[in-house]
This record gives sequence, C-alpha cells and structure tokens, in this order.
Amino acid sequence: MSLEIRTIDESDVPGWLRAVRTGFLRPPLVSKDEIEIRRPGMDLDRTQGAFDEGRCVGTCRSYAQRLALPGGASVAASGLTGVTVSATHRRRGLLSRMMERELRDAKERGEVAATLIAAEWPIYGRFGFGPATWTTEWEVEVARAGLDRRYTGPADGGRVDFVDGETVRALGPGLHERLRATRHGVIDRPERWWGMATGDIPPVSAPWTEPFHALYRAPDGTPDGLLTYTADDVWDGKRPLNTATVRDLIAVTTEAERALWHFVLTADWIRKVATGFRAPDDLLPLLLPDPRAAKVTNHGDFLWLRPLDVPALLGARTYACPGALVLEVVDPLGHAAGRFLLQAGPDGASCAPTARPAELVLDVGDLGALALGDESVVRLASLGKVLEKRPGAVARAELMLRTARRPWCPDMF
Repeated sequence: MSLEIRTIDESDVPGWLRAVRTGFLRPPLVSKDEIEIRRPGMDLDRTQGAFDEGRCVGTCRSYAQRLALPGGASVAASGLTGVTVSATHRRRGLLSRMMERELRDAKERGEVAATLIAAEWPIYGRFGFGPATWTTEWEVEVARAGLDRRYTGPADGGRVDFVDGETVRALGPGLHERLRATRHGVIDRPERWWGMATGDIPPVSAPWTEPFHALYRAPDGTPDGLLTYTADDVWDGKRPLNTATVRDLIAVTTEAERALWHFVLTADWIRKVATGFRAPDDLLPLLLPDPRAAKVTNHGDFLWLRPLDVPALLGARTYACPGALVLEVVDPLGHAAGRFLLQAGPDGASCAPTARPAELVLDVGDLGALALGDESVVRLASLGKVLEKRPGAVARAELMLRTARRPWCPDMF
C-alpha cells in the first residue's frame, strides 16, 4: 500500500476537509457552502495531506501567527490546526511524518516556535510541545454573587454601551492589539477572525446567532474593553432562568474588565453566567463579594508551545529579575538542541549559544512549558524533568522565568 504525504492543491480541498471531519468524528459530508467558507482561511502552501490511492486519510495545516511574550514583544510562530489521521490508517507513522515536515518548514520560515491546542495530552510531547498556558471556565450564580443589582454604570465615570458587529470590526482589532502588548500568551486575530465573530462570515456547522456586543469606554472616550455574549430564553412558571454565555471579554485596563463583568452579572433576567475561556488567575472570582458563586466547570491545559529557535524565543521576552543561566536543551528532532547562555532582566534579555558548562538540562517540551512564565522550574525539577547541574540554578531560574500574572490564550484555532 502506497501512502503519500504532500502539500495539497485546489482539487484536494474537498477531500481534505472530509478527512478533517472524519478525524474529529464529525459527519463527513462536506457541502459547497463549507468549502466556500473555509477555503479563504487555508494557506495551501502550509496544508499537508496524507493520501492512500488518492483518498485523503491524514491532515495537518498551519498558519502564520504572532505570539505575545512577557514584556509585550511578539514573535512569529506557526499555529498548527486540523491535525488528524483517519481511524483506518492509525499507527503507520503518518502523524509523525506530517509533524516533522511542518516543524522543519516552520524552522526554515524563521518562525521561532510552533503552537497548537492539544485535543489529547499524550500526543504532542513526543514532538517537543509543552503546555504553556492553562484555561479555566466558571459558571456564576448571579443571585449569590452579591453584586449590587442596582448597577447603573462604571464607578470610574466610564460607560458601557451596546454596539453592532460593524463597530466591533472597526474597533476590536486595535483594542486586541493593545491587549497583546500587555498580556503574554495572547495570539493575533486576523481580519477573518473578526468577520467570523460578528457574523460577517457565516458559520459552517450551525445557524448564526447574533450575540450582544458591549463596549466599555473610559471617561475620556477611549474604548478599553469589549464583551460579546449570548443569552438563552428559559422560563419556568413566569420566572426567568436564563444563562448568559460569554464568547469573548477583552480589556486593557482593570477598570474596563471590572465594569464589563459587573454589567453582564447584573443584567436583568440572567440567572447564571458562563464565562468561557479565562486565565486561571482571572479577576472574576475575587471581584465578587461571594467568590464561591463562581463554580469551576472546566480547568485544563490550553496553548502548547514548541520552541524552534531558542535564542530568538528567550531573547525576546523580559524577566522578573536580573540573572544569567546556561541552559542545555535536549531536542531529539534537532531544531532547538544546544547549550545557551541567557542573560536577562526586567528591561530585556540576550540569549546565544555558548560553550560554558550547563547549569540546567531540560527537554525542549519542558522549555516550551516554561517559556511564557507559567510553569514552575522547581516543580519540573522535583519531577525529574529539569536536571540541576550547578547548585542554586533551579532557584535562580524560578525567580527569573515566572511572571506575576499567568499567560493567557483566549482563542481556539
């Protein structure tokens, strides 16, 4: 049996989409409408297919991504998505071949890391990925939350107004770029993202439901926050039992964040609020008079990161305190292997290959988990994943690498 892996062309798109649906256990029928909607979001030069006698049985594609690092800089990354192997062709090395090809190509393109949202934990560690951000979802019982339901607007003199999708498409991109400059882990949102979020590009799998968009403006009129949510329509004996589901809440000031949460949590007829994907250290639970009104409904790993260019990745971020470290990175695929001297501090960093003796030895996937400041070097050392070659290096690395706020990636891809 001949199995071919190659970049797809225009004629392969319907079969490739069918293979993606099959791999994710979705009905395999692909309509013309779906092809028309999905095709503009695909870069065929970055889209691989595994073919068995002309039938697509494996898929992998990527897109150019910008990833925000601690300190506000962003780096070029390869965002991987649509990675599947059909159940009929498992255990034949197709995933390994597609992943290794994509990582090699990403390195050649000058992308300093690869990222993905892992459907299953055990799969991607063997390709050098590590969980770099985590996410938490809450369900808030508003009657118990304790917020003043006589809310008439932000206490700081700002205001919250409903806006339409056109306004969101006009103001949202600039607001989101300001967020990326202040919150590490956030990825860029291309124009297509905003079209899909506002119904300008129709959804594929379900009818479009127009959400509510609420914009927070600071006292001087600057748009500093944006909330998008939907609400169901559930009544029992003339009592509203509705749930508001937050699709997106981005804010560049704490005033905006608090105001938008207060707004949706005190809206009439809303019994519960489902928060969507939030950072584990989100302000939400503790801004409530009764934080126990917020029940965790999901907590787990989210954005996985695979370093490809260690000097470019570590040299672009800032660090909590001044210090120097010699890191030896083990990478069986070779893309990030080597020994590197990191000299860093709050104002910036430099990182370069070195011949100095290693102080810490770690796998490339564990470096991925540490790169955005979320994981603990001390914890990884306790697990035997970081080897300390010089006494005190683990403690020093812990102080340097960790960040005051946890990284956050709000977007699936």
